[in-house]
Amino acid sequence: MTMITLSFDNGPDPDVTPQVLDTLRRHDVKATFFVVGDKLRDRRALSERAHAEGHWIGNHTYNHLVPLGLTAERGVAAAEIARTEERIVGLAHERRFFRPFGGGGQLDRRLLNREAFDHLRQGGYTCVLWNVVPEDWAYPSSWVERALKLCFAEEHALLVLHDLPTGAMDNLGRFLLAARDRGAVFTQDFPQSCVLMERGRPALPVETYLTEAA
Repeated sequence: MTMITLSFDNGPDPDVTPQVLDTLRRHDVKATFFVVGDKLRDRRALSERAHAEGHWIGNHTYNHLVPLGLTAERGVAAAEIARTEERIVGLAHERRFFRPFGGGGQLDRRLLNREAFDHLRQGGYTCVLWNVVPEDWAYPSSWVERALKLCFAEEHALLVLHDLPTGAMDNLGRFLLAARDRGAVFTQDFPQSCVLMERGRPALPVETYLTEAA
């Protein structure tokens, strides 16, 4: 049996996030939204709705411009995390979920630098990675088939989608129905293999994702 955990990055979006929430509610699926701090200036109500409907809210940096492992200027990486956390006060999960920017879903040393790692450790964050990226932003009309193939190759898939105005989320309901028809079970919990840090403590070898060994 394949389990699938849904996550949405880079929102909230004024049009797409409500559409995603409506779809998830119809299909009785709970997800995690990793939000970009800068977008919460005038869109916090969307994350408040997601939180009220039982979805988890996580931190996905403030500007989402450069992977933190490629950030050399002192103070920038910590601020990218801290500024977003300030904006999701009252909405953030007690485990303080953070997902790094992978620059297209890459899992390598570009994810974190030492400053980011130290900030996450000291702040007791839970750093969440992924194992399925169907590139819905690049294939808005055909990502469903890619996602199904990738998800069913995993025992527990942590799927990354994006609540962005690409048209991809018009197909979210189709994905949910097809996955369930094939026997998948949706869960909100993350696979342990995708949790790099749990409440500030490394749970996987961090050197793989750090520009400088911790």
